Amino acid sequence: MKACCLAVLVVAAAPPASCFAQSWGYDHNRIAMSFDGNSAADNQYKWPTGDPDDWGALPASCAIIAKLGLQKKLVHCSYNNFIDAPPGPDAENQLKISADGAVKYWGFDPRVFFDVTTQRREAIQSLAAEMGKSTQSDPLYFIHAGLAEFVCLAVEEVIRNGDADSLAHVYLVSHSAFNENERRREHHRTWKDIQELSGNRIQYKKIRDQNDKENPHHLWNSGKDFSVWHWMRDHPEPDVRWMYTRAHAHSGHVADISDCGMLFYLLVGDDEGSPAKFRDFIGTGIASPGRSE
Repeated sequence: MKACCLAVLVVAAAPPASCFAQSWGYDHNRIAMSFDGNSAADNQYKWPTGDPDDWGALPASCAIIAKLGLQKKLVHCSYNNFIDAPPGPDAENQLKISADGAVKYWGFDPRVFFDVTTQRREAIQSLAAEMGKSTQSDPLYFIHAGLAEFVCLAVEEVIRNGDADSLAHVYLVSHSAFNENERRREHHRTWKDIQELSGNRIQYKKIRDQNDKENPHHLWNSGKDFSVWHWMRDHPEPDVRWMYTRAHAHSGHVADISDCGMLFYLLVGDDEGSPAKFRDFIGTGIASPGRSE
């Protein structure tokens, strides 16, 4: 708890007298996360376009990390992780736009971000390497914000490298039955397959679903009601205003950044976030670029 207080106090513009509790034993450990989506239509799948909620959820997740000065703890962030989905042009690649903005505004290392549609091998190797180096004293916390097949490929690589025992020190946070169970191709695997492959080594925590679109003031999906997020639109800091544009870009005009609720749970200790709680957490601004432990 003391370490958490220190992390918040050293970050510029932290809310007064705030101290955020971390969850599930997290103590300034390495963080990895993987988001789904695709930047071009995948016409072999029943829903050709990717999940536009992650266009806003990736920046919001990075904002939570940056607000606590933990940029250097993010060691892997992959996106467009629908395996076998085609790549698209960068100008229309909404998740790349979101990732590049997080790097620009908050000082994340660009080398830890991977577009799986164009960097599939590099992305798998990156996540496998971070999983494979995990120990009791250096665990990896993984935010499962995409489908399971990409993670399964990384776990296979860990096992091929002879590092299966390291998977016992990988902590996977989930909130979505869809991410756990949906298969984009018949040969793709699910979360159950990952656990069987890992010998049930991976530590698993499923928090409540972070969507509650019928109640715009609760959790992280307010349906068509963007008004509860207007504090971002009207914020004095340009990076917070940019974060709003990424949520507002949703192709279905839905205010859904639900996957960031997993970071709010892990780093803030609250699995019932809300627009108002996020507003109070962000306060007058997010961490300066590069400010990290």
